[in-house]
Amino acid sequence: MVKFIESELVLLKKEIDEMWTLVYNQLDRAGDAVLTLDRELAQQVLVRERRVNAFELKIDSDVEDIIALYHPLHRPALVLAMLKINTNLERLGDFAEGIARFALNCHEPALDTELVKQLRLEEMIAQVLSMLELAKQALQEESQELATAVFAKDNMLDEINADATAILADYISRHPESALSCLNLVSVFRKLERSGDHITNIAEEIVFFIDAKVLKHS
Repeated sequence: MVKFIESELVLLKKEIDEMWTLVYNQLDRAGDAVLTLDRELAQQVLVRERRVNAFELKIDSDVEDIIALYHPLHRPALVLAMLKINTNLERLGDFAEGIARFALNCHEPALDTELVKQLRLEEMIAQVLSMLELAKQALQEESQELATAVFAKDNMLDEINADATAILADYISRHPESALSCLNLVSVFRKLERSGDHITNIAEEIVFFIDAKVLKHS
């Protein structure tokens, strides 16, 4: 019985890994779409969102089957962690879709390069992707050290997001014709900041099943 359970858990982790790669690519494409206002790239993100949703449903079903059929009492934390990671990855897919929609709805020919630099938008996108990649590595290696390293990276996202509103408000005062695009850009920053929160949630779940510690309440 233990061999069957371990085999199912290996397959489950493989599915999570595949979904993780898909979500990473979604966020990467969405970020590029915003920076370049590439509508075709943004549309690709929207189309692939269906695959993210399908993955979530499949993984949820597989977790339910493992619990119902095998009662994996010797590794319950791992099964629960996979379930919660799956939910957070799906939310990241939603954020990628929302970020991509900015490129589809923006009527500007291009974003002001100086504004983008001042906002540190490219840096923020890169940090989100770095956090997601680090968390994935932590899961693959079952490394608590790598998982906890994700937490510190989230501070930069909070800092950039906190500064963005004032920078955009000042830009609108000088370029009122770009007010709508700037207001929509606030939503992009918010989604990137929330992405960081969900990646942090994932890292917490990894630590939990490795060390059986619930950091969110510590």
